[in-house]
Amino acid sequence: MSESATTTAKKRPEFRNIHAFRDLPSYRLPLAGIVSILHRISGAIMFLLMPFIIWMFDTSISSEISFSRFKATFNVGMFGLPGIIWKLVALALIWAYLHHFIAGLRHLWMDTSHAAVSKEFGKISAVVTLALSLGIASILALKLFGAY
Repeated sequence: MSESATTTAKKRPEFRNIHAFRDLPSYRLPLAGIVSILHRISGAIMFLLMPFIIWMFDTSISSEISFSRFKATFNVGMFGLPGIIWKLVALALIWAYLHHFIAGLRHLWMDTSHAAVSKEFGKISAVVTLALSLGIASILALKLFGAY
């Protein structure tokens, strides 16, 4: 390179650490990014609630007495917590499973189909994923809380 080319070249920008508490709240994440983050959060919820899942499965099939205790947990409560808290935990688990499953299908579709890798498909599939997971979870919440 000639000396004039190096002296007229623009100086490259210097990147420093971001100020997370100042910069991140102002960043607008696209809907596809929110669905992706919720996919990870739902997986973490299912992992953390695994002991609760195992307990629910065990007490619901062991015997009639344990099944009665299982039902009483959601109606009366357990460990000093009212039944509504246990229903909310079960509802969180229901939503986590539904969202993780539907978002997983979305990711598989995008991995296997070249047509599905576009900004438009990402936005539409994110809306469908959120609508399905929240819609089905709402219907199951009505059943869980005794609306029908």
